[in-house]
Amino acid sequence: MSRNAKMNTLIHQHRSTLLKGGTLKTTKRMINHIPITEARVNLGAVVKRVHLKGEYFILEKDGIPVAGLLSVDELEDYLELRDPKVNKQITQSKKDYDAGRTGSAHALLAELKNTRIAKKKRVVTKFSKIA
Repeated sequence: MSRNAKMNTLIHQHRSTLLKGGTLKTTKRMINHIPITEARVNLGAVVKRVHLKGEYFILEKDGIPVAGLLSVDELEDYLELRDPKVNKQITQSKKDYDAGRTGSAHALLAELKNTRIAKKKRVVTKFSKIA
């Protein structure tokens, strides 16, 4: 990485991860500014850092930012949040949460398990009638 690119590296965004016991672990995400020609020469290494370390790269042409690299998971999340249907669901979920219309994760898992068991019983019953 060139001296300029190293000087332009910024610690910009924090990511929080929920750990066991309800504590939050915050990690710093790196934003690297590099010339597009340098990115082309080192594309494999740049993509590896994006994928494995979650770093971001701003690609510059003549010192002007022209493109950015981020992980595909984050890109999909970003594109999904731009969908009006998803935003409507998020808004409705927040209203439900604020109104106290929520349940525990244990209750949800139990409900899903019971639903799956009920479906299996229906399938078994259906096939036993055919035989």
